[in-house]
Amino acid sequence: MWIKICGNTNLEDASLAAQLGADAVGFVFAPSPRQVTAAQVAAITPHLPSHIERIGVFHSSDAQQIAAIVHEAGLTAVQLHGTLDLPLAQRLAEEFTGSVRIIQTLHWTVAPATESPAARLASQIERIARLGFAGRILIDSKVGAATGGTGVAFDWTASRALFSSAPSGLHLIVAGGLNPQNVARAIARLNPWGVDVSSGIESSPGRKDPALLALFIQSARAVLPHYSRS
Repeated sequence: MWIKICGNTNLEDASLAAQLGADAVGFVFAPSPRQVTAAQVAAITPHLPSHIERIGVFHSSDAQQIAAIVHEAGLTAVQLHGTLDLPLAQRLAEEFTGSVRIIQTLHWTVAPATESPAARLASQIERIARLGFAGRILIDSKVGAATGGTGVAFDWTASRALFSSAPSGLHLIVAGGLNPQNVARAIARLNPWGVDVSSGIESSPGRKDPALLALFIQSARAVLPHYSRS
């Protein structure tokens, strides 16, 4: 099970996540209570173990700006968190030529919602698989205008078929409302390739609670102790 600890704002939290067994740490460059700058992250990433992925979360449509932050901050992956923008993703894929991985976020609307977004997301996943610019897709909750960090889970029952029918070679990551108490249930229900958590393990926005962080990783690892991280 691939585990990403997102919303990091300081070296202490990011280092602890790595020490406890996380596979990736995330830094939010999009507007958020957890937003950081490239300079802040550049002071953190050199001190992290080399095997830990350093992922920047972006809500920008400016490929050059994203690329500049990636290089300054020492990132190894980009998570595109806004509306699906295929030209932007393809420009970044051409810019990085495989040296920096791309994770595309898709949003499962929780509220207000008049119908299940399953069909829409399935179509988007198929398009991403066909274009091949991203090997990983993160499914997150959308509550009103908020597209992350809400602490609200989407419908794991209604989305189960979406996860089970993912195209071969495309890894799906579940996010939104995860915490130490429900992550095992989410994994058992959806069988995702990975999990992503931010607000569910915080003592305050941008600060991790060490006990909750440890329990989250322990709980996620206990469900599927052996899982490909490629």
